[in-house]
Amino acid sequence: MSTTRGVLYIHSAPSALCPHIEWAVGGVLGVPTSLSWSPQPVERGSYRSELSWGAAPGTASQLASALRGWQRLRFEVTEEPTSSTEGERYSCTPGLGVFHAVTGLHGDIMIPEDRIKHAIVTEALGGKELLRSLDELLGRPWDDELEPFRHAGDGAPVRWLHQVV
Repeated sequence: MSTTRGVLYIHSAPSALCPHIEWAVGGVLGVPTSLSWSPQPVERGSYRSELSWGAAPGTASQLASALRGWQRLRFEVTEEPTSSTEGERYSCTPGLGVFHAVTGLHGDIMIPEDRIKHAIVTEALGGKELLRSLDELLGRPWDDELEPFRHAGDGAPVRWLHQVV
């Protein structure tokens, strides 16, 4: 069974949600999880945490599914590529929902050709501007919203957790 590594970044969560996040993450990883929480200065009354993990490919999508839809929760999950799978990145904000991207070996977002063609045709037919479509395909709205929360975490401790198989 192949394994991969990734990081879960909880950028902001209300204190009442923190134990529920730990329970959900532990359920996905198959081991009890206790995160180290620190205050998130960008949003009063919220907390942040990071968790590095090692588990089977597809764990990032399971973590994103377990956490999506919770009010006032901002998070990102990354998963490194393996010899048989692409990497992934999920970003989630309360206002924008979930963004998903496939990432290459160096962490670059890889946009499928058909999605780019669709954006070009949409603009040609009088729809959304190509630049705006490309920004959305690259996750720029999510990056713009999450950037202040990311900087608040500079220097925060990171824990490693490996799935027991």
